[in-house]
Amino acid sequence: MKWICILLFLPIVLFGQKKSAKEVDSVSYFIQLANFNKKTNNYKSALAFSQKAYNYAKQNKNVKGQANAMFSLGLTYFDLKKMNDAIETFNKSAELYGVLRPSTDYALCYYNIGLCYMNLEEFSKAEINFNKAQSIYTILKIDTTQFLNLQKGILYKNNGQTDLASKLFNEIISKDDSKDIFKTKAEAYYQLGTIEETLNHNNLSANYFSRALRLSEQDKNLDQKVKILLELSKVYERLLDLKKSYAYLKEHLNLKDSLLHLNNQKLDVNDYVDFKESERLKAIDQMTKENEAQQKTNRFAKLITILAISLITILSLLSLSLYKNNIIRSQSNTVLKEKNFELQIAKDNAEKASKARAEFLSTVSHELRTPLNAINGITHLLLEDNPKQNQLHYLNSLKFSGNYLLTFINEILEINRIESSNIEIEYIDFNIKQLLTDIQNSMAEIASKNNNKFTLEIDENIPDILLGDPTKLSQIFINLINNALKFTKNGEVAVIAKLVETGDDFSRINFAVRDTGIGIPEEKQETIFESFSQGSIEINRKYGGTGLGLTIVKKLVDLLGGEINLTSKVGIGTTFDFEINLLHGTEEVVVEKVKLYSDDILKGKHILVVEDNKINQMVTKKMLEKKGITCQIIDNGEDAVEILSKENPFDLVLMDVHLPGINGTIATQKVREYDIKKPIIALTAISLNENREMLLSFGMTDVITKPFEPENLYRIIAANL
Repeated sequence: MKWICILLFLPIVLFGQKKSAKEVDSVSYFIQLANFNKKTNNYKSALAFSQKAYNYAKQNKNVKGQANAMFSLGLTYFDLKKMNDAIETFNKSAELYGVLRPSTDYALCYYNIGLCYMNLEEFSKAEINFNKAQSIYTILKIDTTQFLNLQKGILYKNNGQTDLASKLFNEIISKDDSKDIFKTKAEAYYQLGTIEETLNHNNLSANYFSRALRLSEQDKNLDQKVKILLELSKVYERLLDLKKSYAYLKEHLNLKDSLLHLNNQKLDVNDYVDFKESERLKAIDQMTKENEAQQKTNRFAKLITILAISLITILSLLSLSLYKNNIIRSQSNTVLKEKNFELQIAKDNAEKASKARAEFLSTVSHELRTPLNAINGITHLLLEDNPKQNQLHYLNSLKFSGNYLLTFINEILEINRIESSNIEIEYIDFNIKQLLTDIQNSMAEIASKNNNKFTLEIDENIPDILLGDPTKLSQIFINLINNALKFTKNGEVAVIAKLVETGDDFSRINFAVRDTGIGIPEEKQETIFESFSQGSIEINRKYGGTGLGLTIVKKLVDLLGGEINLTSKVGIGTTFDFEINLLHGTEEVVVEKVKLYSDDILKGKHILVVEDNKINQMVTKKMLEKKGITCQIIDNGEDAVEILSKENPFDLVLMDVHLPGINGTIATQKVREYDIKKPIIALTAISLNENREMLLSFGMTDVITKPFEPENLYRIIAANL
């Protein structure tokens, strides 16, 4: 009851009675409530308030607030010893901090992940995350070497690498006492003492523990002093100096006892005597009253005895009944536990299988991009090199096959990205009418190939500016329209947008794509949204395609909170429709025009290409030379960092992300330590766990995805020059 009262009045105490709802309902407020509940051991409420903080921040598109809330949630899981949950939550927080400017909070995420892995005794993973924390502190120019080295030393010691651990601890104790801002020297002496203790170097161990004790007394770190005193007692016992051993043990016990009773009030000796005398007199008076009461009680003794026997008989019968019920319930609980355990195993196996499938497809798709870049690049070079007339057919077929394979790979990656929850919904202002018009213009040529009429029917009552995710909507429309145009000949394809419902801040819109094409057989309609489903083998051979477009459409519509429906008749046509809610936008959308470039910008420029694949080296070099660009090629990140650290004539760097030794992102970080102006463009066969924002956070200026279109390569280079 006491804690309920405190929780009810806490908002008033913290913020005052006159605070507005907007001021009170903030991320920091919920995090403060979470911290308060942790102090009162109310971890369930602490988790709930951290989650509220995250939801509020997400609703307001406050990325930093989301990161702070996830960090608070991770600390709560850490306190509850739920290390796997803590790791997952800290990783989410790190991803959010990663899109912001580097900060100490970003570094602390990786540091706490390292501590979690140390608790799980997964020391190699702990070391990786401590190194990540160190790299961020380096960017921030904050020297935390001494603090992180202490954790790494403890990690090495627990991993059996005592030589490496001793080296790090010795570096810490070599520092001047006045520079020990993190108070790490005492712990370093203590850890060295435990190492020498295991080697039976008792005199040296006693020396280290004594120094640790002196520093802990200066820092007034009582918890640290308790464990040092205990180790000193053990060491002197082995040295047969029992007098010192006993003295240290006694001091250890006294200090430990004082810590346990630190907040208890002590009674004065005289007060204690008076207290005991007062209690004795009260006891005598109480005994007198009890004797008088006993005489009255005896009158009812026989009646009470009879009632007691009757009650015992009834309770015995009830106990027997409860005993039988408990046996039945225990058996039922045992069966339920076994079934739950089996279900949990089945669930874990299914999740592992799904994760393995996603990682396999992502890896295969990613690895196919590198040779595909060479195929598309060489094809482009051959087409640009005035081929013979009889060779043009083969080269155009090769180009078509390369583009088809690239589309297939991109669709596999898109499905994996959606299924792995590695995709988020954006909320930005966009013009829905302009979006549909642009799609119509871009697909006009495809419509003309099959002599189709392609029209738009947009309800005038639909607001021009809406708030949502135009990229995912474009993916949905392009896939549906492309299918409609492909399976329709000498017919009509119409895109219809109709306002279903409107509110103060939202509109519910029904979108439909209708065609007069070949239609879908009724028996195939239930499976049409499954992967690689195209109706029949004959349709696949005649019309081509991967069979993944509708799978992507369904998953994206589900992600946007809608449900896609299908109506189709063979020989008459097909209609796909879905309804979604879109918020009303507030800002006018400015359409950015594609920036044109002149070849004069590229001529005479000198570019450093960091690429380990020999074929891609040749293709990239040839493409650059066609525009009058000279280049130098390096096949690893270490040499790139070295050559760029000196005076160099390079106007720009093309940096492959995946390199032998240090990868392209780490190499870029090192270059940015002394050169923040030179354009560094990432070349990457972007995978499931990569994204443009992540690469830019390492200091890269721009990103080009493999396999790249030559014109896109030239345009991005020109823009950065």
